[in-house]
This record gives sequence, C-alpha cells and structure tokens, in this order.
Amino acid sequence: MLANSFLRISPFRLISWWLAAYVVANIASLLVLSVLGYSGAEDLPTWVLAVSALTLWVPFMVMLRALSKRSGSGSVRRDFAISFTARDLWGVPLGLLSQLVVVVAVTIPFNWLFPSVFNSENVEKRAKGLFDAASGGWMVVLVLVVVFGAPFVEEVIYRGFIQQYLGTSIGKISALIVSSLWFAGIHFQVAEFPGLFAFSIVLGVSFMRTQRLGLAIVTHIAFNATALAALALTQYI
Repeated sequence: MLANSFLRISPFRLISWWLAAYVVANIASLLVLSVLGYSGAEDLPTWVLAVSALTLWVPFMVMLRALSKRSGSGSVRRDFAISFTARDLWGVPLGLLSQLVVVVAVTIPFNWLFPSVFNSENVEKRAKGLFDAASGGWMVVLVLVVVFGAPFVEEVIYRGFIQQYLGTSIGKISALIVSSLWFAGIHFQVAEFPGLFAFSIVLGVSFMRTQRLGLAIVTHIAFNATALAALALTQYI
C-alpha cells in the first residue's frame, strides 16, 4: 500500500501477531487490576486507568517493534508510516466535524430503530464514566491517556499495522473496511459501534490519501478532545 512499506507479512501472520499481543495485554491488565484491588467491572480511578492503559499498550508496541526487526526494515517509524507534517493540522477540524457531525448523523438512524440501545446515554456512557472519575490534577492524566496516548497507539495498530499490511494482500478498500470493523468492534460497545465504524472510515481514508499516520493521529486526537470538551461544557455550564 505504501511506498515506504518494508514489512512483509501474510494476513494469517498479521492476525496471529495481533492476537498474541492482545492476549498478553489483557492478561497483564487483569493482573495489574487484581494486584491494585480492582475487578475491572467498576469505574476505575484515573490513575488506575492510566496504569491499565499502559499495560494494554506496551505489549502491542513491543510486538510491532519485534515484527519490524524480524520481518521489516528494523524501523518502527518507517514500517508503520509514523510521520508528521504541518498539513496534518487539517486533522483538527476533521476530528471536530467527525465527532459533532459524522458520528451523530450515523447514529441517528440506529437510535430511531433501536432507541433502547442507541440512545445518547448509552453512546456517551463510557466517555462520561472516564470524565466523572477524574478530578483536579487527574484531569491532566485523563487528557494524556485519552486525548494523546490512545489515538497514537490505536492509529499505529489499526491503520499503520492492520490496514496497511492487509491492503497488500486483500486490497486497499477491503483493508479499509476490515480494519474499521476491527477498530469499532474491539471497543466492545454496541451503542458506539456505528459511530466508531464511520469515524474509522474517516481515519482510514486519511491514511490512504496521505500514506502517513500524521493526519489520522491528529484527527483522532481532535476527535477525543472534542468529546472531553463537550462533556466538560455540559458538566460545568
């Protein structure tokens, strides 16, 4: 898919590597939560959320590093198209519009058909829980995790890794759709699925057009920041 793509990996190996990292990440996260005295079912304090996020992210980044050294150029930045230019700032309005227009427009028909599932309360439940758990200085930690950390890691995994390298075997459009379904599904939130899928299409197209992750990452950052800002406005105004 990309001119600077050095990694050679089949769809089966791609899924196997991702699945291995996913299993390790979730076992590590559960162990950490258990040691800290949390079952994982309740709303977590922000500091626990940050620790849990790191235990989820690190195995994936280690996996990508190992894969790059074993089957690629040895450069994670090059193999997974991690680069930025000033033009990527267009991701700010794109992320804003995706959150306020695209997600809302896509979710409305589902809300009409299945109001008990796709109502605004269910759609906003996860984000609201994270926001309500943070206070004072912990809000800074929440912003670092949700606004900056998650978009970077998720874009490297789902666009730089999955979409890019599936595209070399099943075609660009098929890879775009599969990676978007993958991204939306892995959040395990039925109410959020239509909006996340539509947003993932926006991110995937951004990646296809630029052949870099910069625009997709900035768009994702703006998208998450808009969600937190909207929650703050409804909370304090």
